[in-house]
Order: sequence, then structure tokens, then C-alpha cells
Amino acid sequence: MAERLKPEDRAAGLCGLPDWHTCEGRDAISRSFRFRDFRDAFAFMTQVALVAEKMNHHPEWSNVYRSVDITLSTHDAGGLSRLDLEMASEIDRLAGRFI
Repeated sequence: MAERLKPEDRAAGLCGLPDWHTCEGRDAISRSFRFRDFRDAFAFMTQVALVAEKMNHHPEWSNVYRSVDITLSTHDAGGLSRLDLEMASEIDRLAGRFI
């Protein structure tokens, strides 16, 4: 089971994820993405879904046309864990292919 991050580990991890921000009122991080069109947004989501399955760590997300909003939190840990930081980093890498 993943463990919730300590404040110093959270701060250090988020330094490497400048486009992600903490969510008010909960222990999670989120980021919004905007693509050229729905096709790119959906292709990005498909790539993220494949990574999520491999990691067995699934995002909360929504999609409207060319926008994708993603929130990460480890429910079993009761908040942000190293898995969320790893997933965010991988999501950023994948987004670079489309944005």
C-alpha cells in the first residue's frame, strides 16, 4: 500500500511538476490540459489510460472537447503519495507529444 507523502517530500516532488497545483480542500494535485482538438485530447487520454493500467493507479479526470482536467490522489493512502508524483510526471511526458 502506498503511503501518504510527508510535507517535505510533497514540496520536493512538486518542485519538479511546475504545472500541477494542489487542490483546495483535499490532499490532491491537478492540472488542466488544452489540445488542438478533440482527437488529440482523446489520444492523450488513451495514452494516459494505458500508463494508469500498468501502474495500477488511475486518475480522476474529465474531458470537454479539447480540454482535459486531471486530479491525482491515492485513495488508499488518504491523500498524495509518491505514485501521484510519478503519474503526474508521466502524464506531463505524454502531454508533450500532443501539445
